[in-house]
Amino acid sequence: MDESDSIVNLAGNLTREVLLPAAMDVEAGRAIPASHLDVLAASGFYGMAGPREYGGLGLDSAAACQVLEIMASGCLSTTFVVLQHHGAVRAVAGSANASLRERWLRPLCAGQRRAGLALAGAMPGPSTLRARPTSGGYFFDGTSPWVTGWGHIDTLHAAARDPAGNVVWGLLDVSAEAPLSVESRDMVAVMASRTVHASFHDYFVPAERITGSVPLHEWQVKDAAGLRSNGSLALGVAARCCALIGPGPLDSELIRAREALNTASAQAMPAARAAAAELAMRAAAALVVASGSRSILASSQAQRLAREALFLLVFGTRPAIKEHLSRMLRS
Repeated sequence: MDESDSIVNLAGNLTREVLLPAAMDVEAGRAIPASHLDVLAASGFYGMAGPREYGGLGLDSAAACQVLEIMASGCLSTTFVVLQHHGAVRAVAGSANASLRERWLRPLCAGQRRAGLALAGAMPGPSTLRARPTSGGYFFDGTSPWVTGWGHIDTLHAAARDPAGNVVWGLLDVSAEAPLSVESRDMVAVMASRTVHASFHDYFVPAERITGSVPLHEWQVKDAAGLRSNGSLALGVAARCCALIGPGPLDSELIRAREALNTASAQAMPAARAAAAELAMRAAAALVVASGSRSILASSQAQRLAREALFLLVFGTRPAIKEHLSRMLRS
């Protein structure tokens, strides 16, 4: 057994022993226990894609996606919060700024610093979050409508758009003194993720905290090539539904959906992502039917998984994914 296999097995053990047994209580209480995130940090999963020389686990993409799928099959809210962190790890690890790597990468990999994601400036169309150049850095001003993990993070990896149309990424402190205000999102699923609408009030981001700046079209190409990991959440929910239903045709569909995601090119990824989300929805519906009327009880795993599958129809989508999903669901 190689080191990656050992890490995947550890993820399975933590999911069975920690995440899955508490998943219903986590959602009902709308709060992830700090102990969940602490044990994942202590086990190295905040740095699973980080370089080993900075304390990361050094997992390749395939192993990291496998870990995310396993965790999502136990507790989607917890996995969703941890997933946001890895964008900051990858950005800092790939930065040309050596001092940025030295200052930030080891604490991020150890989970001593825990990052969320504010993606508004990197999305197609006019940006709601703007980066205004100034001496020594940028002012970030505007809004980012979906920021996950509030109360569990101390850092935001935020994307804003500068006047030239570039996507500017920066590492921002989250604190009571920061020029930020938030409004809670009242969602029907993954409520424990503490997702908020964030407003930035001329937040100064010094140049030494900028992880990158790229034209929007270049970012979109890079984004399309990196959408695989989000599909692991849908696979995880589908896998849990299959396990609760018992052996059947959905098992082979899950294998095919996983293989499609693992082998998809950037051009084929939207279709593979859509297929995984559609499978999670069908698997959850099949579980509801198999479980019968007790599925409607708040204590039922089936209703939780059905709501999570609904969430995954819209989480991390892009226009091409939405187009594929719309065709699938209308046919």
